[in-house]
This record gives sequence, C-alpha cells and structure tokens, in this order.
Amino acid sequence: MTHANASDLAHYVTDHWNDTFISGGVNCGPRDSLPEFDSVEHILSCCYQASLMREEDRPVRFRLILADPGCFDGTDGPPKGLHRLLFSESRRFDEYELQRLSPAVDFYRSMIAVGYGAQKRCGIWGIVHSGSRWVQRVYGGKATGPALPPSLVVYVTDPGRITVCRGALTIATLNRGQVVAPMGEVFDSTWLPGNFARIRSRLFALHTAARKSAITPWADLDPGIVKTIAQQVVRRIISSVRNSGHGGTILVVPPEIGEHVFEESSCLSIEYRVSDKAARKRFQRLALDLMNTLAEVCGPAVPAGKTAGWSEYAASRDESLALCDEAIFDLAQFFADLASVDGAVVFSEGFELLGFGAMISGGLKGVRTVARALDIEGMRTEQIYSGGFGARHRSVFRLCNAVHEAVGIVISQDRGVRFVKWHEGGVTYWDCVATNIMDF
Repeated sequence: MTHANASDLAHYVTDHWNDTFISGGVNCGPRDSLPEFDSVEHILSCCYQASLMREEDRPVRFRLILADPGCFDGTDGPPKGLHRLLFSESRRFDEYELQRLSPAVDFYRSMIAVGYGAQKRCGIWGIVHSGSRWVQRVYGGKATGPALPPSLVVYVTDPGRITVCRGALTIATLNRGQVVAPMGEVFDSTWLPGNFARIRSRLFALHTAARKSAITPWADLDPGIVKTIAQQVVRRIISSVRNSGHGGTILVVPPEIGEHVFEESSCLSIEYRVSDKAARKRFQRLALDLMNTLAEVCGPAVPAGKTAGWSEYAASRDESLALCDEAIFDLAQFFADLASVDGAVVFSEGFELLGFGAMISGGLKGVRTVARALDIEGMRTEQIYSGGFGARHRSVFRLCNAVHEAVGIVISQDRGVRFVKWHEGGVTYWDCVATNIMDF
C-alpha cells in the first residue's frame, strides 16, 4: 500500500475546497479563498513535520488559522468573540517556529495565526484566542463558541496526524498514511434518530400533559429539542470514553430484550445488571425536567406561535436550567465511566441503563463481511472483510446480525469511533468523523 503524505493532503484540500458549504462564518473577503497549491502544500508540510517533534518532552499540538489580522476585532474576545494578539513583527513560518510557539498556544484555547503575504510567503503574525467553548461542538454541551472565518484551519493533534478544515467544517484528515474525508455527521442521518422516535414521542407527550396543567403559561417547545439533547449526551459519552484511552462499547438494544435483562439470553450476558427500574430511567426523567423547565422559563419571552428550542436553551442563563444541564452531563460522564470495565454498557431505548460489563455471546453466527457506509444514510457502501477488525468490533457485528434493531457504538483503544447497525440487508458501520478532530 502506498502511504499518503502532506502533499497528497494538499492536493485533496485544493481539489475539494469549494465543495464545502459555508454558513454562519465571518466574511473576510478574497482572503477566504485558498492560496495557490505550493503555499497550501508548504503549510501542511510544516504542520506535518512539527507534529513529529517534541518541545521539552511535550508533544507538539496546536491549531492554526490562515487569515488576515483584519478578520478579527482587536477589542473582542471569548467567550463569544475572537481575541486577536498581533505581534510587532511577523515571524517566519516553518516547523521550528511552530514547535517553539506550541506550548504558549494551548490547543483548546488559542490558534497560531498565519498570513499570506504579497510575495506569496507565509508568516506568523500573531495568536487568535478563541476560548474553549468550541470544544463543546465535539464533546457535547450547550455553549456556542465564536464563529471562525471560512479560512484554512489546521489541527495538529498527534504525530503524523493533521486535520484540515474550512472554518469549522472538516475537509480531510491525514492519519496513518491515509487521507480520510468526512462523509458527514452520522447524527444528521435519518436512520439513527429514527431508531428512537418512539421514546421521543413518549417524552414529548408527557411534557405536553405537564404543560396543560401548569399554573403559568409555558412556551411551546420545538419537538426536536429531545433529539438534540440526546445527541449531546452521546457526544459526551463518546468523547469521555475516547479520552480514557481504554476504549469501550455502547449497545442500545430493543425493549423486548430489556424486559428480559435478568433472564438467560442467547445474545448477551450482563455481568453488572441494574435492578432498580426508576434508577435505570434517570435520563428520561432529567430530559423531561429540562423540557418542562425550558418551557416554563421561556414562557414570558417567547411570543405566541413561536417555539423554544436548542438556541433558547443554549442562550439561557437561568439557574434552574443550568442545574438540569449539569445533571444530564454528569449522568453522561457516569455512563462513560461504566465503559472502563471490560464488556459493553447496555441501554434500552431512551438511555435506560440495563447494565454494564456485558459480553456478547460467542455462539452467535459470525459475519464474514460488513458494509462500510460511504454516506450518512448508508446508501453507498463497500464490503470489508470482518477478519481485519478486533474482537470488540466482531462481537458487535455478530449482535447486530442477530438483533436487527440493536445499535452499537464501538470506541477503539486507538480512539476510532464506529456506529454499527443492521441496514439494508446487512451489518453496516459508519465511521464517526465528528469526533475525530479531538483524537488525543
């Protein structure tokens, strides 16, 4: 196999730069366009070389943005804006300067700012302080970070691993000698939320009943708020498991299996079963509390005919809503901690916790090949030999082959994330690109 390098990544980025739809960014004029190929190749090559270095025994990790200083307001700053720190003199752009600067430009809070001069040469003109809110886009959370200009942004996260974005939107990643392009957000598919439509309808019906009996007027809620909250919880679980370095497996099984969790099963053997049904359904109660609280808090502010949704939730500073938010994400962290025990964490619909330390029966029929989805809906696929996967993946393949309604999330020890489901007549997996920027 021929391994890709920074030059191959530069070719891919220049070829696909205009494929990315930009919305909600900052318009900085012609500098939003990509410079010529040689300059892009030089930037990515220096980033790649810097990723292989260490600074006083610390790994070199940083974010870089190619944009003019005029794109940023010198008086603005986090949490809602970008803070421009302009050097008195531009610094040369090479891997050694990136190595030297990286400790001062914390990956989570700042970016190395690079300009493209009239002589077609790059230079480091300063630092852009973004704050850490942007991390919640990956880890889950309600805070919204400041919008980036739709310029070249590079993430250096591990030796030999760099991700290139246009603003906040990922174009491609170079990792292990391969250029990998995102197929889109699995969370934006129709098949994934479709698996949980029943529990969302049930929760919304309970909320509607509570709203009708409220003493004060409540705002109407956007029905999509339940789906968004659940997605944020999944993001938080995945990111926490990935950062543990241990890996883990999350299984969501249909209710009929959940009803027989204490019986012998031909599919699953759960080492630590949860007997308290009320405790198992804590997420559902917290989600309902959040919905009711949001509707009550927004009642006076949202006019008739309008609905309150995620944007109102994210913007709210109400203490009762903040407590709901904290409780939900503490629960997500708790779920992630359970994955540290060997075996899978098992839920029924609505994050009803059935148990953890679950082993999938080795007696289930094996799967020789699985389909790798090439788009978020799994309409385009390629067949992959399953023997190339580890035991964790192969066991989830067996389960999804036997229980077609099950959904598996496999987080590898090397931090890869895959969703697995029976789809269109076969076991299919989706690489979860959304979390891969934070791959360390």
